[in-house]
Amino acid sequence: MAKHETPMLDQLESGPWPSFVSDIKAEAESREKNVNGIDYQIPQECCDDLLGVVELSYKHGRTHWKHGGIVGVFGYGGGVIGRYCDQPEMFPGVAHFHTMRINQPSGKYYSTKFLGDLLDLWELRGSGLTNMHGATGDIVFLGTTTPQLEEMFFDLTHKLGTDLGGSGSNLRTPSCCLGQSRCEFACFDTQAACHYMTNEYQDELHRPAFPYKFKFKFDGCPNQCVAAIARSDMAFVGTWRDDIRIDQDAVKAYVGGEIPPNAGAHSGRDWGPFDIQKEVINICPTNCMRYEGGKLEIDTPNCTRCMHCINVMPAALRIGNDRGCTILCGAKAPILDGAQIATLLVPFIKMEEPYDEIHPLIEKIWDWWMEEGKNRERLGELIKRQGKQKLLEVAEIDAVAQHVMEPRANPYIFWKEEEVPGGWDRDINEFRKYHQR
Repeated sequence: MAKHETPMLDQLESGPWPSFVSDIKAEAESREKNVNGIDYQIPQECCDDLLGVVELSYKHGRTHWKHGGIVGVFGYGGGVIGRYCDQPEMFPGVAHFHTMRINQPSGKYYSTKFLGDLLDLWELRGSGLTNMHGATGDIVFLGTTTPQLEEMFFDLTHKLGTDLGGSGSNLRTPSCCLGQSRCEFACFDTQAACHYMTNEYQDELHRPAFPYKFKFKFDGCPNQCVAAIARSDMAFVGTWRDDIRIDQDAVKAYVGGEIPPNAGAHSGRDWGPFDIQKEVINICPTNCMRYEGGKLEIDTPNCTRCMHCINVMPAALRIGNDRGCTILCGAKAPILDGAQIATLLVPFIKMEEPYDEIHPLIEKIWDWWMEEGKNRERLGELIKRQGKQKLLEVAEIDAVAQHVMEPRANPYIFWKEEEVPGGWDRDINEFRKYHQR
């Protein structure tokens, strides 16, 4: 039986969609009956009291959670988000209700045994409530008490062989798409890269030393199933630098209606005859395609790898063979102070172990950010404040045309002496000769 009256929360169960309220109520009932005979290590009424405190927050129009100080596991500065209720007498079951972030496997592949063991552990030492997955990618365990943190951490690492994820001003848990394990468009092994970077930068992941959070995300192709270009401080997006492979017979089959267009095949809707000019050629963002005399041609130097044509005609068009990735920097997606898209840093690089070209680049950028970044300033905000040119100088990358986002607004260009052939003295002498004439 419900411990608290929750009329406003109950309304959230009335719509057609699944409700988190129903899930919490089901967990509360399960804990009350304890049909599994679990020796719960935190108060059994935690889920009931969670509903009560959320209802009270709705009623008062403000949160009743507070951050009461730093809490975590020994040796780590991240992975646990401390949370306390400011009404502990009214809701003792959630007086402590800490969140733990668990490092997800690359591509989020699990065995059923691992999932079962993980959830059994959380039923024992936490509220049983999970978020699969959080915005960063981690498995999120919602609600436990301070005494259970070390116990939970020991069981995670020693019994399940996994680890905490990132939280706070550190490297957040790297995240990737399914990559070459399931996707025909993947241009590099996202899972291998994500796993490698997670292991390589353990210190940065667990011991906060940055001005603010930092995220790696790995997308195998420009379709970007994990939206790396919009959600990560350093995005690795798969691409290719040779020609898109074209099967001209398959192109003719699409045009002739022998192969249904991809959207029609999967949407269950008849979109009518396929019009390659309307649905592919005219939509190309750089107008780099033409279809004449039954033949499709692509001007590769002007192709931006947007993937639209490949997505529409996957049987006729394939990604190129010279594959690697593009590296972009500085995205963030907060609601309050506005989203920011990533800016191009490296147009193309081979993404292969041992990633010798990647490490120096990452560490140069980190050194600059830690030296120049303000407190709670993301990398993208530092780039915006000090300029793209500064980023290129720090990364020791020569500017190329792809780095230009928009025409410059500043009419002045300031050169460094070493950038002028012959130095400043040569220019001054030329200036004097001109005026003497």
